[in-house]
Amino acid sequence: MDYRVLKDNELFLLTDKSGDIPLEHPYGLGLYKRDTRFLSEMSLTINGEPLILLKSEAGGTYESSMLLTNPHMEKDDEVELWRESIEIERFRYISDDVLYETIRAKSYYPKPVRFSLELSFEADFADMFIVRGFQHGEIGTKQETKVEEDRLIFNYDGADQINRSTQVIWEQTSGAKAEGSTITFPFALAHEEVKEIMVRVVPLVGEEKKEARKAPKAYQNLKETYEDWNANVTKVVTDHTSLNRLIERGIQDLRALSTDVGFGPFFVAGLPWFGVPFGRDSLIAALQTLPFQPEIAKGTLHTLAHYQGTKKDEWRDEEPGKIMHEIRYGELANTNQVPFTPYYGTIDATPLFLILLTEYVRWSKDLEFFKELLPNVESAIEWIDQYGDRDGDGFIEYHQESSKGIANQGWKDSADSVVHRNGEYAKSPIALAEVQGYVYQARLGIAELYESTGSSTKAEKLKSQAADLKEKFNEAFWMEDVGYYAIALDEHKNQVGTITSNPGHVLYSGLIDEDKQDQVLDSLVSSKVFSGYGIRTMAEGEAGYNPMSYHDGSVWPHDNSMILLGMGYVQGHEQANVVIEGLIDASRSFEYERLPELFCGYGREEGKPVPYPVACSPQAWAAGTPLTFVRTMLGLYPTYDSKELKLSPSFINGLNEMAVEDLPFAGGRVSFTIKRKEDQYDLDVAENTTGLHVSLHSDSNIHV
Repeated sequence: MDYRVLKDNELFLLTDKSGDIPLEHPYGLGLYKRDTRFLSEMSLTINGEPLILLKSEAGGTYESSMLLTNPHMEKDDEVELWRESIEIERFRYISDDVLYETIRAKSYYPKPVRFSLELSFEADFADMFIVRGFQHGEIGTKQETKVEEDRLIFNYDGADQINRSTQVIWEQTSGAKAEGSTITFPFALAHEEVKEIMVRVVPLVGEEKKEARKAPKAYQNLKETYEDWNANVTKVVTDHTSLNRLIERGIQDLRALSTDVGFGPFFVAGLPWFGVPFGRDSLIAALQTLPFQPEIAKGTLHTLAHYQGTKKDEWRDEEPGKIMHEIRYGELANTNQVPFTPYYGTIDATPLFLILLTEYVRWSKDLEFFKELLPNVESAIEWIDQYGDRDGDGFIEYHQESSKGIANQGWKDSADSVVHRNGEYAKSPIALAEVQGYVYQARLGIAELYESTGSSTKAEKLKSQAADLKEKFNEAFWMEDVGYYAIALDEHKNQVGTITSNPGHVLYSGLIDEDKQDQVLDSLVSSKVFSGYGIRTMAEGEAGYNPMSYHDGSVWPHDNSMILLGMGYVQGHEQANVVIEGLIDASRSFEYERLPELFCGYGREEGKPVPYPVACSPQAWAAGTPLTFVRTMLGLYPTYDSKELKLSPSFINGLNEMAVEDLPFAGGRVSFTIKRKEDQYDLDVAENTTGLHVSLHSDSNIHV
C-alpha cells in the first residue's frame, strides 16, 4: 500500500511512506478522530529540504518507523551537508488517543556538523465526508494558530457548536523555536553522535481534556494492551508457514481495529475511511472471530443493541427494531447535513445481529446473555416481519427512503452492484439472495434459544416461518437453466439472473435445498467465478462483469469467508480447500502478507493479484477471514444443546498438523492437536475444562 496507517481506540494516522502528511494529498492523508481531520499537514525537512526515504516499516499494528537521510546540500559553493551523511529515524505510535513521535538523528559525517530539522503542521478540521468528496455544506471557522512556549495550538469553532483543537507539544529542552506553524529544531552532532526530539499531538473535542503521558509510560501501556489481547486469544499454530503468518497478521490487525464506545469492545470496519461503529461489518468480523475471542461478539451485540432503531424516520432510514448501518460523529452529521447519526440503511444487519447472538450463545452456553437481550431480539424479529417484508410476500426487501442515503443496502452497496444479465440495473424494492439466507438462519437459531428457555410457542412460529421461506426461496430464486440461484428479485419479483457470489452465503444458512448444493459448490469454484486467488463478486462473462470494479468482478476476502463457512457446513471440503489455498496464495503478494478489503478479479493466468487502488487495509472482516479458514478446516459448527465438541477436519494441501490452544467453549477452554498422515487424522487433547467430550467426525479414518 502507498500509505502508512496507525490506530488506537478512536484516533488514527494516515501518512505517506515517509511519514509525512503532504498538503492537498489526493488520498486525504491526515490525523483523524471522530470523523474529523485534526492534522492536514505534517512534514519533516532538513535545512528546509525534503528528506530521502530509505526504508518504511509498518509491520506492527501499533507502531511504525521510517528511515531517511539528507540530500546533498550546498550554498555559495560551500557544502552544508554531504549527501547521506545524516541518518534520520522516525518512530511513532498512538496511545490513549495521543500521537507520539520520536525523531532520532545520527551523524556519519567525519567532522562536527550543524543542521536543523523542521516540522510543519496544519489542521483544517475537515469532516470525513468533505475529505472524501462525498458532501459539501455549512462548516465552522478555523481560528488563528497560537504559539506558546512548548506547543502549537490549532482551534476550530464548528458549525455544530463544538470546539475542536489540535495541540502539538515538544520538549522544552530541545531548543526548538516555532514560527507560524513550523517548529525548527537545531542540531549539532559530532561523528556518530545521536540526538532525539519527541513530539506529541493531542486532538481534543469539545470540553475534552487530556494530558499526554510521558512517552515511555504511554508506549509501555500500549504494549501491555496488546500483550493482554494476545494472552486471551486462541492460539493456532500449523506446519503451514504462510497460513501461520496470515492468522497472526489477522489477529494483530483486529486488535488495532478494536474500539469501545462505552458498551464493550468491538471492531470498527476498517482504515482509513471506516474507523467507526458499523452494523454489518462489525457483526461479520465478530462472527469470524468468535472461536478466537468471543468477548468481541458480546461487545458488538451490546453496542448495536444500544443503537437499535426505535422509530420511523425516513431521513435516516430508521425503523423500530432495525439494527444500524453506520454512525458518524463529525460536523456534518452533528448538524444533520448527512443522516449518519446513526444511519440505518442496511437490510442485512438486523438478521446478522440475531445470527451473531445465536452463535455466541452456542459457543459460550451463556443463555443469560440471550435473556438480557431478549427485548432487542423481539424488536429485531418484529422488524423483519413488519418492515423487512415490505409487501408481505415472505421475502425481505430494501428500498431507500433517505434523500442522502444508500440506494443498494446489501453488503454490495454500490449503485451498480445489482444488475440484470442484459446490463439493466435492478430497481428497488430488491430482495437479495443472501439476506433471505440470513433471515432463515436467524429464525432457526433464535427458535433454538427460545426452546431452551421454554418459549416453545415462539419457537414453533419461527420454525414455521423458516420452513415457508425455504420453500418460497428455492422456487423463486433457483435458475434451472444455469443450475444456480439469482442474486435477487427486483421490484416486479423478476429474477436478477447475473451469476454472483451472493448465493454462496446462503450455504451457511441451510436454506439451499440439499439436491442443489453440489451445483452451487461447483459453480463457485468454476473458472468463471473463481479467479484462482478467490471467488469473484461477479462471474466473468456477465454483462456487468468488470475485474477492476468495486463489487462486479473483484475479489473480497470476507465474501469468500462467508462462503467458506457455508462450504464447511454442507461438507463441501474439496471446494473450500480450493478457495482457502487461493486466498493464501493471494496474500503473499500484498504488503506484510495482509489480505486487503478487496483486490481486482483478474485470473491467476494473468499473473499476481492486482491491487484495488483504494482498498482499505487493514479491514476488519478481511483480517478475520483467515480465522474462518481454521473453523472451516476443523468443521466447527456447534449447536446450543451440543453434548460434545465435534471436529470434522479437512486440511488443505501442505498442512498436516494443527495445534489449537485455549479454544473457548461452553464456559471452559480446550487445547488439542490434530495430525494428518495421508487420509488419516489423529486427535490429541492436551487440556479440556469444558466438561464436554471432544471428538472427531470425518469420512477419513480417525484415530483418537
